[in-house]
Amino acid sequence: MSNHHAEISALKSAAALLLWGLMSGSVMAQAIYSCVDDKGRKLTSDRPIAECMDRVQKELNPSGTVKRVLAPQPSATDRALMARYPDRASHDKERAAALAQSAAVSAGAVKRLQELGEFRKGIVSELAFYKSTPGNAPAALKRRLDEADANIAAQKRLVDEQDAEKSRINKRFDDEEVKLKSQWGAAGTAQEPAVPKKP
Repeated sequence: MSNHHAEISALKSAAALLLWGLMSGSVMAQAIYSCVDDKGRKLTSDRPIAECMDRVQKELNPSGTVKRVLAPQPSATDRALMARYPDRASHDKERAAALAQSAAVSAGAVKRLQELGEFRKGIVSELAFYKSTPGNAPAALKRRLDEADANIAAQKRLVDEQDAEKSRINKRFDDEEVKLKSQWGAAGTAQEPAVPKKP
């Protein structure tokens, strides 16, 4: 009876050792993922790290050597951006269209400024008649001068706004291009800019 108990005990010990060995082997063979998050912290995990899906991750061997490098995964926003601009040409084309629209508004404002300048000259010429007696100048004439000055100021603001808009347009497309470059490269569609950027 004691021999029987001894055999059972030995079998249990063997099973336990086998289980421990299997578990140890599994742990030793388990991959280790490593990355540096957007706060500069080094993170490690036994699976791909969610906080680093937007950046490079390294899968390490148990020895610490790099087994493979995982490329950043595009976010839903980036995927939508890629769908909208599948290649550089489409992105450059929309940049050029946005800049052209802003330039057209600016050109219209400049032309209007020239017209208002000529209009104002006519009013000033009329007021020159009352130079020696400015108090006798017609109120309507003075109002026309004030209106012309206000319109000129408005058109100048519009020109300034369009200069700022051009900068915003270029910054937006530059920021998008940074995100899209790797996707264009991965898709094998990277090419030289079709439309030169404007300052």
